[in-house]
Amino acid sequence: MTQTTTIDALYIGSVQTPWPGRPTSAINKSETLARLTVSHTGFDRDRQADLSVHGGADKAIHHYAGDHYPAWQDELARPDLVPGSFGENISTKGLLETEVFIGDIFRLGEVLVQISQGRQPCWKLNAHTGQDRMAYNFQKTGRTGWYYRVLETGELQAGDEIHLVDRPCPNWSVATVTAARLTRKVTSQDAATLAQLDELSDDWRAAFAKMSVGNLDENTSARLEGSPT
Repeated sequence: MTQTTTIDALYIGSVQTPWPGRPTSAINKSETLARLTVSHTGFDRDRQADLSVHGGADKAIHHYAGDHYPAWQDELARPDLVPGSFGENISTKGLLETEVFIGDIFRLGEVLVQISQGRQPCWKLNAHTGQDRMAYNFQKTGRTGWYYRVLETGELQAGDEIHLVDRPCPNWSVATVTAARLTRKVTSQDAATLAQLDELSDDWRAAFAKMSVGNLDENTSARLEGSPT
């Protein structure tokens, strides 16, 4: 079960109005070498624009694999897409969605965190990157990253090590659960199991509860495409 890697970079941002006539966003984050204090809602110097869909206890920190960027650069002919381009807070190499699991507990520097869900990509990725189908491509490839809840607060900075402490749900990789949530291709039995998985975020448990009784309809156009200017 041993998994150890190093934080390559940390990113924080403020709420901005990057797209006239459209909602504010804090997706444009900058790298920091500072030692950051982490509370139960994330980095003390980081902000989220819409707390109904970003941030909060179950989505306090977003972790994205730096390993994915070469593929994005090749597939989209975008060498400018480098770690930090997708609004993540933490970039590492050596941890992928197929290799980490819902409920995994990691020690990040002084901070103890737990994986709560995968990222549910939205239209702000499209606007931020200038790629009209970026959110869709995130969803299709499964290269979404994941969110942490904070179990123990503290400080961390780039260069700190990440250590796996516990893996209570070894059957539910981030890749598997995120695919089930975003595509809604899941058996009623698995959906019912996920709806009762305490380690999973409340929002995703509620979504799987609906799927478990056959409610598979979900309008994703507003999330993936956004509203027109």
